[in-house]
Amino acid sequence: MALYESVYITRPDISATQVESLTADLTKIIEENGGKVTKDEYWGLKSLAYKINKNRKGHYSLLNIDAPAGAISEMERNMRIHEDVLRYLSIRVDEHEAGPSIMMQNKNSRDERDRGREAENYAANPRTDAFEKTGQPTVEKAQNEETNE
Repeated sequence: MALYESVYITRPDISATQVESLTADLTKIIEENGGKVTKDEYWGLKSLAYKINKNRKGHYSLLNIDAPAGAISEMERNMRIHEDVLRYLSIRVDEHEAGPSIMMQNKNSRDERDRGREAENYAANPRTDAFEKTGQPTVEKAQNEETNE
């Protein structure tokens, strides 16, 4: 059997659980036609590069598939029929990536980068960050308020 990667984009107004149920339906179609889904990833709600059917965002999902070509064509036929699927793309690959895809790796590194910036901002200006995090005014702000009254 051949190896495929399939990415599809669904409408932004459906929930993440509905996207997961669509993924389960597509997995079932693949398995009924003699294949198997080796990995599925939900990439989340992301902005589109351009509007598709008046939508600016979409839920992205990836499927790594080991199946015959007939199973892929049946899955794509069902995606064409499904009204929540905006776009899809299935490609044949020589081998699947081990571990998380590059989109999931970028998501994790972005989170780590943001945490580093919070620490830098706190080091640069600890009093304003302390006020924002605790909700309590600093000593300087309390003194300024007393003198203004």
